Amino acid sequence: MVTSPSSGAQAARAALGARLREIMRNADLDGVRLAARAGLHASKSSRLTTGATLPSPSDIRIWCAVCGADDQVEDLLARSRDVDSLYVEWKRRHRGGLRRLQDSYTAEFERTRRFREYRCDVVPGFAQTHAYAQALLASVARFDRIPDDSQEAATARLARSSIVRAPAERTFVLLIDEAVLHHRIADNVVMSEQLNHLAALMAFPAVSLGILPMHARRDSILPLESFLLLDDFQVRIELLTAEIRVTAPSEVNGYLRAFTELSRLAVHGAQARALIGTALNTLT
Repeated sequence: MVTSPSSGAQAARAALGARLREIMRNADLDGVRLAARAGLHASKSSRLTTGATLPSPSDIRIWCAVCGADDQVEDLLARSRDVDSLYVEWKRRHRGGLRRLQDSYTAEFERTRRFREYRCDVVPGFAQTHAYAQALLASVARFDRIPDDSQEAATARLARSSIVRAPAERTFVLLIDEAVLHHRIADNVVMSEQLNHLAALMAFPAVSLGILPMHARRDSILPLESFLLLDDFQVRIELLTAEIRVTAPSEVNGYLRAFTELSRLAVHGAQARALIGTALNTLT
């Protein structure tokens, strides 16, 4: 079941409140005594720990200072920022059209130096051909019942992805499930072009492509949702109805560990090319 954006944001707010409550209890305080030491109204401390009220940056700093948990401040500040921007509904993002959505990522992508992306569903955007991207974006437009500007959006996506070829100090580490090679996003001609492009991309100096074989044992890590790591500071996760952005260091570190484990399970080089070749041979 896909979590709705609103319920997800509420859950994130409640989780932040739970962290504040845990810090308070670890300091052997209750809400009344903490409020008195922090100069807060007792009812406010209750609202903060239940998630009814989102703490301000000053609330977090005072809370941690009173509890002797200054080392928790930065993580809590990041979590607090995430709560309001955590779930961005696709329908709201799509109002200006798919082309505008693609353009909205450009500035941030140009600032990023290390991209790490895991996909369990489709070929990563950086590795898509124009025809594949257009077919994928057209399906998004149909599903969300919005005007179809997939042609222009695909052009914008490829223009943004041109940084893969740019002589800049960037690296792209891409991991995909083997099943992605077999997902028929478009007709066989488009799929063949896409798979051949994926194989050719492996020769790019800045690109590392790993494929997780379907037979690989995943007893060390459960199947995950697709996600994109921008440097070491942000994770973007795509759900059916929303995009999640995570910046809390503890959560980002969790995805970094997951990516490392997925990389360990992936095959590269000749073995990866063989899997792409097998997928090509299934196109009839």
